[in-house]
Amino acid sequence: MRKVTLIVHLSSVAAWFGMHFVLGVLTFAALGGPAEAAPAFAVSIAMFVGWPLIAAALLTLLSGLLLALGSKYGLLRYWWVTTKLVLTVVLITLIVLVLIPSVAELASSATDAPDGFTLSQQLIAPPIVSSSALLFTIAISVIKPWGRIRRDAERR
Repeated sequence: MRKVTLIVHLSSVAAWFGMHFVLGVLTFAALGGPAEAAPAFAVSIAMFVGWPLIAAALLTLLSGLLLALGSKYGLLRYWWVTTKLVLTVVLITLIVLVLIPSVAELASSATDAPDGFTLSQQLIAPPIVSSSALLFTIAISVIKPWGRIRRDAERR
């Protein structure tokens, strides 16, 4: 069961990372391309920034929780596991509260007035920040830095 959960976790992280990579490619292509193509790029971005992205992120969180709880590392025993948990929750929160509403508004503007539409440069940050954070979580999963979190009872 652990191996199946690990496969699900790795696959969902890869999907989540891949979606942010595609978001970056579409954003940079739209910003560097002809203005007439920007509405199509905005609609394309909106197609997967939403439930597909949230599904991959939540599956990553759920499978990561199962792996942590079912292993010697535990959920709050090691700094690297706790760091991954915090980063994952922060990224999911940013997706839900910032990215999805921004992209929905962007896609709506692109379909309502495609002639005067320009893609916002604010879309550059999300794929860079999220991809960097996800790569960081992957790296600390391999390296396992910082050791155990010491509790008050263990310090005495």
